[in-house]
Amino acid sequence: MYLHLGGDGIIVQEDVVGIFNIETTTTSKTTRKYLSRAEKSGNVINVTPDLPASFVVCSRKKKTGDAEDETIYISQISTVTLKKRSCSKNFESAIDFKIK
Repeated sequence: MYLHLGGDGIIVQEDVVGIFNIETTTTSKTTRKYLSRAEKSGNVINVTPDLPASFVVCSRKKKTGDAEDETIYISQISTVTLKKRSCSKNFESAIDFKIK
């Protein structure tokens, strides 16, 4: 299944590691460093020209080897709306604790 992040952003649900509220999580110094490092390495994709509301961390195994490729998507869609957009009950319960 796919999850629409707004704009042109569509991702595979099974690649989602977590969905995070950008306003509440970026108060942490650790989260800001994480996002900054990811941006410097080119792993951040902003799918919106609007004010961001959430970021979605995705991980996919590379075709060669066991290493994983991590991408962070910045979205204007709230974490609650992204959860509602997901169709899979397993997906909803897996991210439930991250949204509250």
